[in-house]
Amino acid sequence: MSLFDSARQVRENAYAPYSNFQVGAAIRTKAGDVFSGCNVENVAYPEGTCAEAGAVAAMVAAGQGDIAEILVLAESEVPITPCGGCRQKIAEFGTPDTVIISANPREVVGRTTLGALLPSSFTSAHLDGAS
Repeated sequence: MSLFDSARQVRENAYAPYSNFQVGAAIRTKAGDVFSGCNVENVAYPEGTCAEAGAVAAMVAAGQGDIAEILVLAESEVPITPCGGCRQKIAEFGTPDTVIISANPREVVGRTTLGALLPSSFTSAHLDGAS
């Protein structure tokens, strides 16, 4: 299944009764496998879970950890990109060259890289030598 189709399909399962803003995300690993997630809101807003975080969790639960690309899909005229927290989650398993694709339910509307969205990110290299 394509990233687009996977994100569009999982978006239908999003639990967004407070914002009514359903988001689907799909990750392709370097091994070629696809993992998806949707946003899950909570009455204690904003204590929900982003679609990207759900996709990352599914990938890790399957024993994988190398993100090649991720597609984020929502009904919006403005291209949707991961929030700051999700950018950091993606950075844990990606590289600055990891492709970030924005889409609405009809088409892909943007493409960038993690490095462009999260320059000078905090990485495990910052912890080297820490006591």
